[in-house]
Amino acid sequence: MFDEADHQAFRKRLREETKHLKRWFDERAFEETDAFTVGLEIEAWLIDRNCLPTPNADEFIATANDERVVPELSKFNFELNADPRSLADDCFSSIAADIDRLWERCRRAGETLGMHPLTIGMLPTVRDEMLQPAWMSGGNRYKALNQSLLAARQSEPLHISISGRDTLDYRCDHIMLEAACTSLQAHLKVNQDDAARLYNASVLASAPLVAACANSPFLYGQSLWAETRIPAFEQSTKVHGFPDAAGRRVLRVTLGTSYLRRSMLELFLENLSYPAILPTMLESTDTLAHLRLHNGTIWRWNRPILDFGPDGTPHLRIEQRVMPSGPTVADMVANLALYYGLALALGRAEIPPETETPFEDARANFYACARDGLDARVRWAGTESGVDELLLDQLLPAARAALGEQGVEEPCLVRFFDDVLQPRIANRQNGTNWQRRFYDANGRNFQALTERYAELQVTGEPVHTWPL
Repeated sequence: MFDEADHQAFRKRLREETKHLKRWFDERAFEETDAFTVGLEIEAWLIDRNCLPTPNADEFIATANDERVVPELSKFNFELNADPRSLADDCFSSIAADIDRLWERCRRAGETLGMHPLTIGMLPTVRDEMLQPAWMSGGNRYKALNQSLLAARQSEPLHISISGRDTLDYRCDHIMLEAACTSLQAHLKVNQDDAARLYNASVLASAPLVAACANSPFLYGQSLWAETRIPAFEQSTKVHGFPDAAGRRVLRVTLGTSYLRRSMLELFLENLSYPAILPTMLESTDTLAHLRLHNGTIWRWNRPILDFGPDGTPHLRIEQRVMPSGPTVADMVANLALYYGLALALGRAEIPPETETPFEDARANFYACARDGLDARVRWAGTESGVDELLLDQLLPAARAALGEQGVEEPCLVRFFDDVLQPRIANRQNGTNWQRRFYDANGRNFQALTERYAELQVTGEPVHTWPL
């Protein structure tokens, strides 16, 4: 419970810490390195033998007994964290092997308890009665977020309205729909001087990335967007915000308001315009704990991260959040490779691509690709094309070349670009398109769809090879 005094004290501390952060930018206090460090988080589901969510994450996490397997918003979600590593050599094969081992540990833990872990953006079998506060994880943070977001809305119910092949229109008084939006989150540690260009590149890359990776077409029995996570997450956390230059109300889940001009500091300054929803006063002041807590409640699709190394030196990261979870480890690592390659290719281009593709085009591209997937039309550098053509003709080769220049080994690039990404896009079978083809062939049997998806996921074969 928070009162006005809590909010006033928190806002005061937040302003002080933001001034402190500005000094760090002025003094160039952040870690600098010639290498890039990457990391990731994978959110996943727990399902029972009927392919329905099972609210036993605490027991599952205890059985898995690995510090990299942690709780999430709901009792049927959990999260995996892979160890950071350098963006070089055989890094992607190493990431795949690491996740495979951790996933096998999770699979055995689930088998012991009569449940099954599953990576999929939105579970086709989830029902509204399961996305209720009673299924929320026990941590105070989630309960406080739920209460504070609704208080910020003056108890006005959330209105979820998504139109795709079908239309979903309903209201709720909680944030649990967010638990249905499981993602693959990529982290990229950046130097201060490179951060603005790489952040803008990440924003630009969001559209083709979400088209290539889409894996969330169904919610509550309705066929909606190719990546329904995007509108569902935005609307399930909607709080009346400040207006951007175009007069739109800026949400807490957003692609942003513009490209960065000079530095990532601009995003932390913009954070001051968002009301605090977890105004918790913390004892620590030297690590900018309140600034970091507040930033963690603003879910930009490309989020700035301030963190610290083992010696206490601050560093900056970009957290790319548009990718869904699943379908397989091979698919997810290929998606990571595509993101990192695009970030480097676009962020280091001789002519900054953000000068050729206005932010409004990047924004329109993002929502078109989230809605239409590989069928989307996009406007890139003043030219309109299908996003599949853009990926195959320009972006995949550029991303592959950028990673090669960074020192990623050729067998790694062959494995994830030539053997996964290129045929997935050429065959037009990402996770969403496979699910829709199964649906079209078998009707509205979401249990059968999920059973078949789970069977094929266990094989480890990438989704573009999946039969119905």
